Amino acid sequence: MISSDQFSINPIHFFAIASDCSPIRKKEDVPPPKSHRLPVTTQLTRDSSFAEVAAGWHEEGLAFNIDVNEPPLESCFPDVELGDAVELFIDTRDLKTSGFNTRFCHHFFFLPQLVDGMNKGEKTHFRTEDSHPLCDPHLLSCGVKSKKGGYLMQIFIPSECLFGYDPKQFDRLGFTYRISTRGKKRQHFSAVSSDYQIDQQPSLWGSLKLLTQ
Repeated sequence: MISSDQFSINPIHFFAIASDCSPIRKKEDVPPPKSHRLPVTTQLTRDSSFAEVAAGWHEEGLAFNIDVNEPPLESCFPDVELGDAVELFIDTRDLKTSGFNTRFCHHFFFLPQLVDGMNKGEKTHFRTEDSHPLCDPHLLSCGVKSKKGGYLMQIFIPSECLFGYDPKQFDRLGFTYRISTRGKKRQHFSAVSSDYQIDQQPSLWGSLKLLTQ
């Protein structure tokens, strides 16, 4: 007999997570939560639900509006997932056949607090020569506003930081996120960190369909 302590199977193991991603008119626009909100998938991932994520695309990059309902306690660097952090994982070609990061994959982090002068950057881990130079963190935009019981984060990732980004030719992105708190709560979009090394397994990321209107 196999006990429940030996392994667990979450519904996420049987579903491919995908969502539409609507355009924004100008790259300076903040994706409106009502029209650009991504689905909350915690009923499938069985982890915490404390944030809402809205995403929008533009020819010049990707924008995110993230509403976190947990007050930031402490951010960490370089192990950003141990503290308060938003991590975005993007594959500009949505390749589900690769078991490791290709040059089209990106792992960005954004922190609600400065740590040693850092609050944003790229930390993509490559296992082969199929790679790209990590982006200049100064090109990334991350605005943080405090609110009662949490914070709002507005992010823009320019196309210069997205190797292979070409929405006219490729209208799907591989995508997932991990939002962490110092209190050890985590929220994911697709595969969960307790089961997989999501930063190195793009085949398990969800997908965003880039709508034209």
